[in-house]
Amino acid sequence: MANPQQQVAALSQKFQAIQQKLQATVESRQRLESQLQENESVKAEFDILDSESAIYKLIGPVLVKQDNIEANQNVARRIELLKQETEKVENEIKKIQQEAEKVKTEIIRIQQAAQAQEETA
Repeated sequence: MANPQQQVAALSQKFQAIQQKLQATVESRQRLESQLQENESVKAEFDILDSESAIYKLIGPVLVKQDNIEANQNVARRIELLKQETEKVENEIKKIQQEAEKVKTEIIRIQQAAQAQEETA
């Protein structure tokens, strides 16, 4: 069995890797939330328009006219997909946080055991 310092060092590296993964996942969630908010703003604008209003979609450098119903359906579909993806990322964040907590608890346990062992020696 490795000595407590080596165990703590290894677990600390693992903890740092978990924290980096958590940070990346949180950034991913923020991007998704930003996209969701943007799409909800578009939907709100579409709700203001009447059925005869022209809707254009920017494709590259060109504005292309789009059917109102199709545009509304596309935005609604995107919103639903973004909500689902955000939920997946939220679950991933919870898993990563639980994993980090386990590693942190293990580090504390090893440190306390080593300290108790030093006191009895």
